[in-house]
Amino acid sequence: MLTGVREQLGRALFRRVAGPGGPETRARIHHTPGPRWFGPDRPIRAVHGDASMFIGGLTALLLQSLHPLAMAAVAGHSGYRGDPWGRLQRTSTFLAVTTYGTAEDARQAVDHVRGIHERIRGTTPEGEPYHAADPHLLAWVHAAETDSFLRAHERYGARPLDAAGYDAYVADTARVAAALGAEDPPRDRRELAERLAAYRPELRATPEARAAARFLLFQPPLPLAARPFYGGLAANAVTLLPPWARGMLWLPRVPVVESLAVRPTGQALTRTIRWAMAPGREASGLPPQRA
Repeated sequence: MLTGVREQLGRALFRRVAGPGGPETRARIHHTPGPRWFGPDRPIRAVHGDASMFIGGLTALLLQSLHPLAMAAVAGHSGYRGDPWGRLQRTSTFLAVTTYGTAEDARQAVDHVRGIHERIRGTTPEGEPYHAADPHLLAWVHAAETDSFLRAHERYGARPLDAAGYDAYVADTARVAAALGAEDPPRDRRELAERLAAYRPELRATPEARAAARFLLFQPPLPLAARPFYGGLAANAVTLLPPWARGMLWLPRVPVVESLAVRPTGQALTRTIRWAMAPGREASGLPPQRA
């Protein structure tokens, strides 16, 4: 019976993050012969294959929304409300291909995304122009994502890395960011922190950013039975945000509750995801799960 529950939960999680074509995509990514951008021992494989990505991904979306130009592009072009699962599946596939796939497939995935970015342009409600291919804007999205994934892995990962390992993770992600056209992506954790701080004057919580936060945290397109599980992940995603980002999004901090209840819940949920994602399945969508 326990095995059946595990299989059912694992399949449900995989369908959500990988989509109906997930098994075929997984097989192509992992079994196509050829050189890869990242070898088996690279930190990016450890981080992106861990269940902590379920939390880090939510943190990244919240943090990225604080750049008004990035948020305007998402609100105007991504369809995150109408097709949130499709967006998640496309993102998880891109991460999997660039992390685990052949160098040729990784390059094709990057070229495809660059083509989409080139077409996305417009103006914010305040009249500021934006272009998704802007190297400066891409660098913000990359820095916010990398920092969020790193923080999640450091707190909830099955095997957290040491300082050198996380520096190497930042360097690994910089390769993908540079291929996408990001401006001078950071190469270690110190540079990453400096880059995030440098963006602070550009950030603000627009009405669109707060609406996105409400949607992500309180209005997920999920059955009622799944919402407590998701709510635990979302609460932990909020705790990973820098204090200044939480303040901008009007997400209060309750230290005692977070340390006594929220964080243990996050640890339990990520352990449950690992248990459900048996060997051969995936945590963050398509990469192989590590125990």
